[in-house]
Amino acid sequence: MPATSFKERLHKGYAQTMELVGKPLAEEKSQFQRIKIFDSVANGRVLVLDDIVQMTTRDESAYAEMLTHLPILEHGKVERVMIVGGGDLSIADEALKHKGVKEVVLVDIDGRVVELCKKHFAEINAKAFKDKRLKLEIADAFEYLGRKESKARFDLIIGDRPDPIGPGKALFGETFYDRIKRALKPGGFATFQTGVPHYQPWEITEALEELKAFFPQSGLYLTVVPTYIGGFMALSWAGKGARLGTPKGLKRAAAAYKKSKLKTDYYNPAVHAAAFALPEWVKRLLPA
Repeated sequence: MPATSFKERLHKGYAQTMELVGKPLAEEKSQFQRIKIFDSVANGRVLVLDDIVQMTTRDESAYAEMLTHLPILEHGKVERVMIVGGGDLSIADEALKHKGVKEVVLVDIDGRVVELCKKHFAEINAKAFKDKRLKLEIADAFEYLGRKESKARFDLIIGDRPDPIGPGKALFGETFYDRIKRALKPGGFATFQTGVPHYQPWEITEALEELKAFFPQSGLYLTVVPTYIGGFMALSWAGKGARLGTPKGLKRAAAAYKKSKLKTDYYNPAVHAAAFALPEWVKRLLPA
């Protein structure tokens, strides 16, 4: 009998279960990982890699919009964006909503994920696939960042990396951040998913210690993605000569948002400002 539910055991002693609607739309093993796509009763369409939920159509906006619009609007002049991973194209779709963006380079190691997401997630990525500003690179993002043509090329680099297991291991650690710094233009930003503080507190501390060693500015802000179980999700950032979350940056972002007439489901200027307000227990995870 086909499975009627999916259980994710991401954290020790805690799991979430989703009830499926019908049979899985895709269930296969690529060269790099196990891929599963299915419709769920409560969370819409779901992408799972190696038994870990990556994205659902119900709440992807809380993740993609906060990694993308927040730095783009604060920066004010983002023209070139690189996305590390992001094969579902939800982040690419958000970046391409900005008229000033001239190029979005999406680098994902697993072409099969991109193919399956193009087929099954057209609701969120059809416009991105048709946009001539999108450049798809099926390649190792770590290797791509080290290429000669990547040096000082991007205003924004978004690390839509998985947890540090399997093919995602290379996208963590000092060498990776060094390559990110090399590929950023002066004044540019990089943003990363950094786990759920409630269950993965060490991930925040380790990531920010490494960012601090390579970037003159770095920090943390928060979003809430219900299917990334555990409450707040931490998003870390690094700046090459600029900071996120300053009063001037927040004012610039609010004005740019109003002018752009962006259509969003999660992001707005008030949420942007509030994202930098950290609970005391999260503050204690930050390196001194």
